[in-house]
Amino acid sequence: MALFNPSRDEVRQFFFDAWAKFKQQNTLTDLEKMAVGIMHLHPEYHAILDHPEQYLEQAYYPEMGETNPFLHMSLHLSIQEQISINQPIGITQAYGKLCTKFQEEHEAQHALLECLAETIWLAQHNQTGLDAAHYLSLIEQRASIAPSA
Repeated sequence: MALFNPSRDEVRQFFFDAWAKFKQQNTLTDLEKMAVGIMHLHPEYHAILDHPEQYLEQAYYPEMGETNPFLHMSLHLSIQEQISINQPIGITQAYGKLCTKFQEEHEAQHALLECLAETIWLAQHNQTGLDAAHYLSLIEQRASIAPSA
């Protein structure tokens, strides 16, 4: 698997393999442990993870209201890594604000995830690199807005 640019199938296979190793109580790498932790936060994906032969090539259509579980879990991994190394600089502090705001780490991560997804979309749409300043700005905006009831 390419370390920084895995294919769609490689990403999916990573999640399937980590889940299978966890269920078989095999030793997990640190990255697999992170992934399994995310999988535990999303029990709605367990049936998918239990059937790699059915879902390896499954297409997901956001325009039809479908969420790609592999993209979702990958974004979780990305933001957890960003928080752990504070890159972009300031994300760890902003995440702390979101945790305080939502009083729950998973909701705070979803807020970050939405900001990251928008930043990625903008970069793709504008055919540019990721704009870390814009990303942090979106996060700060989310941290300062009162939570919805």
